[in-house]
Amino acid sequence: MNARSIKITKENGAVSIDAEHIYYRDLNRAIRDEIGNGETSFRLKNVNGHRYIADGICGDVSIDVFGVPGQDLGAFMSGPTVRIHNNAQDGVGNTMDAGKIAVSGMAGDVCGYAMRGGKIHIMRDAGYRIGIHMKEYYDRIPVIIVGGKAGDFFGEYMAGGRLILLGMYSLYQERSIVGNFMGTGMHGGAIYVRGKVDGHRLGKELIETKPSESELRYLEELVFDFARDFDLDANEIMAEPFFKYAPKSHRPYGNLYAY
Repeated sequence: MNARSIKITKENGAVSIDAEHIYYRDLNRAIRDEIGNGETSFRLKNVNGHRYIADGICGDVSIDVFGVPGQDLGAFMSGPTVRIHNNAQDGVGNTMDAGKIAVSGMAGDVCGYAMRGGKIHIMRDAGYRIGIHMKEYYDRIPVIIVGGKAGDFFGEYMAGGRLILLGMYSLYQERSIVGNFMGTGMHGGAIYVRGKVDGHRLGKELIETKPSESELRYLEELVFDFARDFDLDANEIMAEPFFKYAPKSHRPYGNLYAY
C-alpha cells in the first residue's frame, strides 16, 4: 500500500487516517501530503509501532495519535502539537526544536535527546537517559516533565533546559523516584524533583538546593500546563516541596584538558 491508496476521511474538521496495515513510510508521506494541501489537524488511529511520526514537520499542526507510536516520534519537529493517547516508545522528541508532545501513558528511553526547544509532557513513567544532551539558547528553554518515575542517567550531559520529575503517577510504586547517575556530566540547565533524591543516585557534578521564589513561580506555570494536558490537580502537585539539582560547574571536565 502506498500513500495514494490510503483512505483518508474528515472527522470533526480533522484528517482521519487508519494506520492499520499501513507501512510507516506511507503513513508519514500521507501526513506530509495533506499538510501540503493545507490541512493542519490530524487523527491517527490504530497506530502500532509506526516510526518517525511528525519528524521534521514545522508550523501550527496538531496530531492526535491513538495507539502506540514507534521510535523517534517528533524528531527535529518545530511547532506541532502531538498528543499520544497511550504509551510511546524510545526517542520521543529527538532533537526537537519547538512545539509540544504530550504522552498520556509511559515513554521509553532517551526522550528529548539533544532537545533544544518546546515541551515534552509524560504523564507516567519514563525510561533511561531522559533529557540527555538537552540545551538552551537565550529564551529558548526546552522542558520535559515526567509525572511518574525515571530510570538511570536522568539529565545526563545536560547543557541547558529544565527537567521536572514528579514521581506521582507511576505504575511502579516500589521503585525509587529516579535511577542511578542522575545528572552525570551535567553542565547547564536545572533538574527539579518533587521530593529529595538519595545522594548516592546523584552524579558527582550536582548540587542540591531549594528553588528560589521566582523559580517556584516558574515551576508552577509549567506544572499547571502539564496538569491541563492530563486533567490533573496542579495544586496537589505543588503541595509538596521541590528540590533543585544543578551542576556545580559549567566545565565539570575542565581539569582533564591541558593548555
